[in-house]
Formats: sequence, C-alpha cells, structure tokens
Amino acid sequence: MYQFILGKISTLSADPLASTLADMAPQGARNASWLAGRTLLARALSPTPLPEIVFGEQGKPSFIDAHPFWFNLSHSGDDIALLVSDEGEVGCDIEVIRPRENWQALANTVFSVAEHHELESEEPEAKLSAFWRIWTRKEAIVKQRGGSAWQIVSIDSTAQTHSVSQLRFGSLSLAVCTPTPFNLTAESISHYGMHLV
Repeated sequence: MYQFILGKISTLSADPLASTLADMAPQGARNASWLAGRTLLARALSPTPLPEIVFGEQGKPSFIDAHPFWFNLSHSGDDIALLVSDEGEVGCDIEVIRPRENWQALANTVFSVAEHHELESEEPEAKLSAFWRIWTRKEAIVKQRGGSAWQIVSIDSTAQTHSVSQLRFGSLSLAVCTPTPFNLTAESISHYGMHLV
C-alpha cells in the first residue's frame, strides 16, 4: 500500500490538530513546515495515534519500535507532500517548478551523463522543467536510502535499479522512490486542505 498526499503548509499549520503539537515544534523558520508535516502524518494515520518519530544517522525520520509504516515528507514553497507505505522505505520529493539562479551550473555539477542527455534533448523552453523533473527523481532516491543531500551527485536517476515514478502536477514536479513499483498519477494523489483549480 502506498498513499501520496499533497497539502498546503499554511492550511495544515493552522489546523486545530497542529495546536496540540505546537509544544514539540521547533521555533523559527522551520515551525510551520514541521507542524504541517506532523499534522499531515497524523491525519493520514488517523484514527491510529501518531507514533513517536526518531531520526536516523543522516536525519531521516521514521517511526520508533518498527511501526508497520514507513514515510517521507517533502516541501517546497507552501506545498507539502507525504508518502506513506507499508512495503518498506520510501522517498519523495516535491519542487515548485520555478526559475533558479545558476540551475544549469548545478546540473553540470550533479547530473550524470545520462541525465545530461535527457536535459539536452529538451526544447529550450522545456529545459527548466526538465531540470526540476530530474532533480526531484534524484532527491526521492537519496531520501529513500536515508542519505544526505551531498550524495545526490552519486545518483543516476535514469538507472533501472530504482523504482521511481514522477509526475508534473500543475506547477509542481513530484517524484517517489519505492521498494516495489508504484505509479504516481493524478488519480493516486490525495489532497488535504487544498483548493484545486
């Protein structure tokens, strides 16, 4: 079973459930995204209470005591994504498709030869979107492994060794990496607190 949920940080962090978690939330810039993530996770697992969360060596969160679910969260701008699984470790990434200064230099630094070929095969007006498509795949793979961001350079997201699915959803680039095949489609996405246009 895989469940992929999209939400808005502004909506989730104002959810009545978020106020019950506020004492545990970090202060500062991460406060709203932390509250949104925990609220989204609690809503996804409801009515089961949210288990205690621990962090691995590279900072990947998981449930304590071998809880029968694995999860991964990602956010970009006001958008947040959650992937929950009962089949093993998962990774997800969400990025708002947006201009990024020096994105071509970044691609030159971290993309594999095959990823460069994919990027270069796009028409000029589609290259920025392709950059984010490749980037989200790479991030999802790293996050499934529990790796850190610096490992992104060692990942070739075009290799057939990963079970990766991706989707452009409006202005969002979405990608998941799962232990068994899962096809991310618009129909497979649940929404919490989002007004769809």
